[in-house]
Amino acid sequence: MVFREQLEERERETLSKYAARSAESKGRREAEEPCPVRTEFQRDRDRIIHSKSLRRLMHKTQVFLKPEGDHFRTRLTHTLEVAQIARTIARGLALNEDLTEAIAMGHDLGHTPFGHNGEAFLNERHANGFKHNEQSLRVVDYLERNERGRCMNLTMEVRDGIVNHTGPVIPFTLEGQIVRFSDRIAYINHDIDDAIRGGVIRKEDIPAEYLNYLGQLHSQRISKLVTDLIENSDGKDRIVMSEESKHYMDALRRFMFENVYHSKIVKTDEELDKIRNMIFFLYDYFLKNPEKLPQERLDMVEEWGLEEVVKDHIAGMSDRYAVSMFSEIFIPKGWK
Repeated sequence: MVFREQLEERERETLSKYAARSAESKGRREAEEPCPVRTEFQRDRDRIIHSKSLRRLMHKTQVFLKPEGDHFRTRLTHTLEVAQIARTIARGLALNEDLTEAIAMGHDLGHTPFGHNGEAFLNERHANGFKHNEQSLRVVDYLERNERGRCMNLTMEVRDGIVNHTGPVIPFTLEGQIVRFSDRIAYINHDIDDAIRGGVIRKEDIPAEYLNYLGQLHSQRISKLVTDLIENSDGKDRIVMSEESKHYMDALRRFMFENVYHSKIVKTDEELDKIRNMIFFLYDYFLKNPEKLPQERLDMVEEWGLEEVVKDHIAGMSDRYAVSMFSEIFIPKGWK
């Protein structure tokens, strides 16, 4: 049997001097007895994997709204791809894979239904604004509860990596910085795959110089960027990419925004209006009818205020649950 202390010793002996070691964690918001067989970061990863918030990502939009095909990405499959890429980089740099995976698995837990469009509309409607990375931290700190009513109570390293996987602040661990890069590497490349499958773009539409440098195939582009990160970050106290690779990755990202993410083929103005109206109507409905909120949400109103709780409720919805709830509330039912 391998005990936690042995795993911690293994980390001390084998990981880079720049790695975050679980035995040296900055700790949790509330102190807990350590697990006899798992390190602190393993424990965090397991809590996220077993959460309802992670399971709901299965039915949340990545790019395409309610895709009919079985092979289009969802927010959950995106999360899995980020975790796989991040672990590969962490292993190549002898950093902490368990911490890296925990951050990756938790980074999008606070995402709204209907992808970044849902995020933008909830940000527009909610008085205090909305950012999915901040909501992800709120999920793990307050909203996700186990059967004993306890929150996740994750380590500071995982919490920092989750909230700073996007935005102006760089995570203080290299493992968190890896996830920040891996998120972008993952979504740019898998969204190309989905956009071509959906007939939004053709491979020929992508500037040839981008593909000549990064690779013609999905696997080649991932490998190119992952290898570049490992080679340029090796022996350094930060995660960095070569200027050339960063130039082409950023150029490819701009191409995707111009031709896919903002494409009227992917989301027509009519469809976006429907999503906006749905989120606004649901938000206003629960503000006027708080008794219709689930009891676990109602129990939080006194502490957080009604608007914050309504925001939490809508952000936690899957695409299909939001549609179902909207239909149940606003669509007349026929007489039976």
